Parts: sequence; C-alpha cells; structure tokens
Amino acid sequence: MMLRALITFWVVAISLQLNAGGFQINAQGQRQLGMGHTGTGLLTDGSYIFFNPGAGIFLDRKLTVNTGISLLKPRTVYLEPAPGIYTAEMVHNTGTPFEVYAAYRFGRWAAGVGVYTPFGSRAQWPDDWKGQFLIREINLKTIFVQPTVTFRVTDQIGIGAGFVYATGGFSLRKGVPVQNQSAEYGDGVLDGDASGMGYNVGIYFRANDMWSAGISYRSSVTVNVESGSAEFTVPSSLAEYFPSTTFNTELKLPQVLNAGIGCTNGRWKYAADFNYIGWSSYDSLRIDFADNTDKLADIASAREYRNSWIARIGAEYQINGRFTVRGGTYFDKSPVQDGYLTPETPDADRIGVTCGLSTVISKNFTIDLSCLFVEGMKRTDTNLETQFTGTYKSRLVAPGFAINYMF
Repeated sequence: MMLRALITFWVVAISLQLNAGGFQINAQGQRQLGMGHTGTGLLTDGSYIFFNPGAGIFLDRKLTVNTGISLLKPRTVYLEPAPGIYTAEMVHNTGTPFEVYAAYRFGRWAAGVGVYTPFGSRAQWPDDWKGQFLIREINLKTIFVQPTVTFRVTDQIGIGAGFVYATGGFSLRKGVPVQNQSAEYGDGVLDGDASGMGYNVGIYFRANDMWSAGISYRSSVTVNVESGSAEFTVPSSLAEYFPSTTFNTELKLPQVLNAGIGCTNGRWKYAADFNYIGWSSYDSLRIDFADNTDKLADIASAREYRNSWIARIGAEYQINGRFTVRGGTYFDKSPVQDGYLTPETPDADRIGVTCGLSTVISKNFTIDLSCLFVEGMKRTDTNLETQFTGTYKSRLVAPGFAINYMF
C-alpha cells in the first residue's frame, strides 16, 4: 500500500504543478506587473493580447513590439507539527517566465501575436528531507502562443479574439522508500511533454479620454500528456514492480473571467481588475500507465479544487517626458481546500505588492522595470490521502525587465 500511494503522488504532483494557484505566473506584461498586474480595463501596450484582446484597436501607435522577462525567486519553508522541531527549506532556484507581444493597427482592425508563460515553476527540496517520498524536485515549463485579431465596432468599443496553442514540458523526481545495499533510497522520475488549445476573447470600452473598462474571458485549456516516460531506480529485487513504462493523462487548466476599469487623469493612470478563476473544474486526476503491476496501478485521485479570485489595483504617475513610476497590490485567494495541501504545492492565500519604472530612450524605444513581492500566509494542514502534516510559509521576489519598440 505504501508503494502504491507513492506512485499516486508521483503522478498527482505533475498536474498540481501545472495548474495550482501557487504556480500561476502573474508576469504577462512588465508595465502591467508594476501596476498590480492590472490591464483588463486599461490599455498600455501590446500585452493587451493577454489581458483583453478587444483593446488593440485603441493603441496609440500603429506598430508595437514588447519583449520582457521576470526572474522568479521563491522561498518556501516547512516545519513539522509540534512538539517536533524539524524544518526544511526548498533549494533556491530562479524561474524565468517571459513575454513577447507584437501588434499592428490598420483601419478598423488590429492584429497581433503573443508568446508568454502563464504557468511554470521549479521546486526542489533536499534529497534527504522528511517528505522526500512525496517530492524531491519538479521542473515545469509552459509556453502559450496566441495570434489575435481586434475589430473596432464603434469609436468607443473594440472586440477581439485570440486562439491559444499551449505547449510545455516537465520533469518530476521523488524518493522511493526502499534501500539498496549502501542504504540509499531509490529514485523515481516522471517526464513528459504536453500540449493543448484554447481561446481568449474580450470587449473594451473607452468612454472618453478619461474612463475605460473591459471584460475578457480566457478559456480553460485541456492539456494532453501522451506517452510520458516513467523511470525508476530501485534494488534489482523490486525492478519487476517498477518497470520503465509510459503514461497518458489529461489535465485541465482553469477558465478565467476578468473585469477591469481604468482612469487617466493628467499625469496619473489608475486601474482595478477582478479575476474569477474556475478551479473547480479540477476535481480529480486520472493516470493511465501503459504497463501495470501489483505496485503500479492506474490512478484516480480526488483533488476537489474550488473556484477562487484575485482582486487587483494599481496606479502610475508620469514624472516628466522621460520617467514614469507605478505601483500596485493584489490579494490572491488559494483554490486548495483543507485536506489537500501538499509539499508539491504548499499554496495559501497571498498578498502581492508591485512597483515599476519606465524610461524613454528615444521616440521609438522605452524600457520598463518592475518588481513583484508576494507574501503567502502561513498554513498548516494534514493531507487526507498521505496523512503528511506540516506548516508551510512561502514568499517570492520577482524583478522584471522589458524593452519596447513603437512606430
């Protein structure tokens, strides 16, 4: 039973890392990131492709190209329940989500394409930590490609739609609770590529030069993993129970409904967004192994995520013709219910604080700088399936940089 439970958590961790709230990256535009990652109701640059496809027709320039990157530096600490004093900390790693947006406006139309990374992370615990049989290391990368068109319905309303193609890859490593002659625990690695499709639609309303608003909807993306590999390093006496094999699964990323409002008043810009995330679609995980044994059976595991939301506000101020500063904050409600917390996704309610700076290099070039600080609430839980108990505390710092071209 222990070995079977171990296999269950190997495969569960893949989907959790792919779509858990704690690993949804809020870095799809450096200027927007500096303003609390708002952008549904306030147009700033080509990142409208992600935030609201209906806004592109209102760009000031005919051609815009935005390229940026963030450096995610997370830190998570584990503390065992009292009276225990054992602690462990994730190995420090840096994630590098990026975004590239290019848009062109012509007549009543605008067309563009975005390439961005909305999900991804790297989590690595020490090989010998207390939870090594649940997780040692996981590395996830996802890339969304989104061609988008926008049409100007009236002088005040734009509508837009984008097709999303998602591609990604991951690797996952866990300890196996069996020892060889050198008293070393076994090791298991799952690895696979995933792909899926979705869409992004939006309506943007610019009432006048001061007020604007928008609504957008990002569909769920069903990501299919086919023929992922499973490799195990165990004593030869157990090798028949852990054969090298493949597996298939289907993972559903959540749909997101966004509403936002923007205000431009002289040198000031203000924005507020509300995101409603449909995590409840992720109620279970099913894994189909190509080869089954007494210890390696197909998996059906309940997850029971709940819908969640994020509230955001932000502002920017143009100091002069060369420099603009901005700031923002948001509250992110965790989708992980009590009883389902794991060291793969030690997720909790979070508060984010952001800041940013832009400088004009020339008529056609600008540079954006941003920084995101995220503080997760301390959370204690016992996982219903493994009975693994602990307290987790997470925080993150993410500086960012972008170069923008406008013509």
